Amino acid sequence: MCGFAGVVLGSPEARNPDIEQSLKSASEVLAHRGPDDHGLNWCGPCGMAHRRLSVIDLSGAGHQPMGNAAGTVWICYNGEVYNFRELRRRFRLDDGHDFVSRTDTEVLLHLYEELGPEFLRHLNGMYAIAIWDSARDRLLLARDPFGIKPLFYTATGEAFWFASEIKGLLQAPGVERRPDPKALYHYLAFDYVPDTLTPFTGIHELAPGTALEVEPGRGIVEERKFLEFSYRQDTDMTEDQAVQETMSSLKDSVARHLISDVPVGVMLSGGMDSSALAALMAAERGDADFHTFSLAFDLPSFDESSYARMVARQLGTVHHEIRVTPEKVARLLPGYLAHIDEPYGDGSAIPTWLLSGVASSFVTVLLSGEGGDEVFAGYDTHAALKARKLYRRLVPGSLRRGLVRPLVGMLPVSHRKLSFDFKAKRFTAGAELGVPESHFAWRAVLTGDARRSVFGGNPDEYRPSEDFFREIYDSAPGETDLSRILRIDTCTHLPNDLMIKNDRMTMAHSLEARVPFTDMELFRTLSRVPDGIKLPGMRKKNLLRKAMEGMLPREVLRKKKVGLEMPYSAWFRGELKEMAHDSIFSSGALTSGLLREEGVRGLWDRHQEKRRDNGRALWGLLNYALWYEMYISSTDYADHIRPPRSVDR
Repeated sequence: MCGFAGVVLGSPEARNPDIEQSLKSASEVLAHRGPDDHGLNWCGPCGMAHRRLSVIDLSGAGHQPMGNAAGTVWICYNGEVYNFRELRRRFRLDDGHDFVSRTDTEVLLHLYEELGPEFLRHLNGMYAIAIWDSARDRLLLARDPFGIKPLFYTATGEAFWFASEIKGLLQAPGVERRPDPKALYHYLAFDYVPDTLTPFTGIHELAPGTALEVEPGRGIVEERKFLEFSYRQDTDMTEDQAVQETMSSLKDSVARHLISDVPVGVMLSGGMDSSALAALMAAERGDADFHTFSLAFDLPSFDESSYARMVARQLGTVHHEIRVTPEKVARLLPGYLAHIDEPYGDGSAIPTWLLSGVASSFVTVLLSGEGGDEVFAGYDTHAALKARKLYRRLVPGSLRRGLVRPLVGMLPVSHRKLSFDFKAKRFTAGAELGVPESHFAWRAVLTGDARRSVFGGNPDEYRPSEDFFREIYDSAPGETDLSRILRIDTCTHLPNDLMIKNDRMTMAHSLEARVPFTDMELFRTLSRVPDGIKLPGMRKKNLLRKAMEGMLPREVLRKKKVGLEMPYSAWFRGELKEMAHDSIFSSGALTSGLLREEGVRGLWDRHQEKRRDNGRALWGLLNYALWYEMYISSTDYADHIRPPRSVDR
C-alpha cells in the first residue's frame, strides 16, 4: 500500500528543474500514503516518484520505483496482489529472473516482462500500477476492477501527469484549479462524483479494470478494459452447494488477505459483513489475538456498537470502541476533505477517519467489509427490486398513482435512520419507473426539480445522471434484473463512493485497508449463484447468513442492515446548525453561480421545518461548499494534510 506520482514528457530534453521540483512536490504531498520509504527515478522522458508503506518484506529490497535488471522497465505500484506467490510459481518466473525481494511488486515487474500488458488479466487484488517500458517507449497505467485503489491523470501541453491522489497533480505546472460544472451536476444526484469525472476541469480518474497506454508527445494512445464483470448463473446449483462453495471461497479470500509482515486488525461495525470477516480471521489464525475497532453513536437508530461488542466478546478479540459526536465531526470539517480532494457527501467518511486514527496506534492493515452488499445482494434497493415487481402486478397503476403515493407523501418526516416514511416515499416514487431508473431514484440524493433548483448551470447541457445506471444495465442483455442491478452497484457506488472513503481515510493515517469481499475468486463463485438462492423472497445476504451459521451470534445473523452513517439530519437542526448554515451560505460556490442560493435556501428551510428530510442533500452541499473554499477559493487544503506516521511507531 503506497502512493506514487509521475510524468511523461514529450522528450528527455524537456526535463528541467521546474519539472523535477514539481515531481518532488507531488511526492511530498503524498507522504502520508507511504511513511516507510520514498524514491524517485528518471528513465528517458518518464519520471516516477514513490512513497512506500511496507507491508510485505519490510526490508529495503522493496524500494520503489523498482526496475528490472537491465534498467529498461520501471514500476510504481500501490496495493496488494494476493495471488502473487501463485503467479510466481505458475509462470515459473524464477527460471528467468533473479529475485532480490519477497514483494508482490517484483513479481508484477517480472510478470510484465514475460506477458506484457496482458499480465493484468491474471491479477487478484487491489492495485494502481504505473509501468514505464523504455523498449516500447510507453507508459502503462492500470487500476483494479473494483476501483479499490485510486489513480488520476491530466495533460499539460506535451507533459502527461499521473498520481494516486488529485493533490499530487495540483503540484504540476500548468494545472488549473477550475471547478467542473458537469461534475457538480452529477454530484448533486449521488453525493459523489461519478465515473471518470473529478471536480476539476481537465483532471480525470482512470476507470476500474482499465488500462491506459501513453507515449511521449502523443499522450494517450490506447485505452481498454482488461476485465469486465460477468454474471452467468448456474441454474443447476442447489442452495447447499452454493453455501458450501461460498464458505470455501470466503475462507480462501480471508487467508489471502491475511498475508502480511505487519499487524492486521478488523473494522468491526457489528453488521454481517465485518462480523463475518472477524470470525473468519479468527478461524484462519486459530486464535483471536488481534485488534477490532468499532464506532458508537448516541442515537440508537445509528448505533451498532452493542453488536460489535457481542461479536468481539464471542471471538475474544482486543476490542476498541470509538464514539462519534457532533463536536468531533465539527472539528474535522473541513480538514478531512484535504485527504479526499473531492466534494464527498457520504457520512461514513469522518467516522472512518476517527476509527483509523485509533487503529493506527495498533495495526498497519485493516480488513474492511466493503463490497459485501454488492456481492451478496444486501441493500434494501435489492429487495425493493423484487417488491417493485410484485407491487406493480398487484396494485393497478391508477390506484398506485392516485391514492397510494399521495397517502405516503403525507407521512410525517422522521430523522431516524432509514425511517419508514423515507423508505416508503422513495419506493412509491421509484416503483413507477423502469428497472434502472427506479434503482437510480432509490439511490439518488436529489432528482428532478429539486436538483434543477439547486444547480447553477443549465442541466440540459449534460447527460441525465440516470444514464450512468441505464448504460450499465443495457450493456448486459441476457442477465437477470438482479444481476444487472448488482453490476450497477459494483461499477458505480462501490468504486466512486465506498472505496474513496475506504482508501483516503485509512491512508491519511498510513493504514492499509483490505477488502476480502472483492476477491476475484469469491466474485466468480457468487456470480454463478441463482437469484432465488442469493435473494430468496426479501431475505438479503441469504448466502452469507447461512454460511456463517454457528460462527456468529444469532442476533447478528438476524439483525437488519444499518450501515455506517452519521445522524446529520438531526444535527443540522441542532448541534451543527449554525456551522453548517454559515459555511453553506457564505460559500464562493454560491457567489460564483455554481449553486443557486434560492434553491439551497428552500432545501434548508424545508429541513428545519421538518417538512422534508433533506439531511443527505444538505450534507452533500456543505461538503461541496467546504471543498470549494479549500481548493478553488484558496489552497488551504495543503494546511490540513496529515504528516506521515512515525516509522519508529
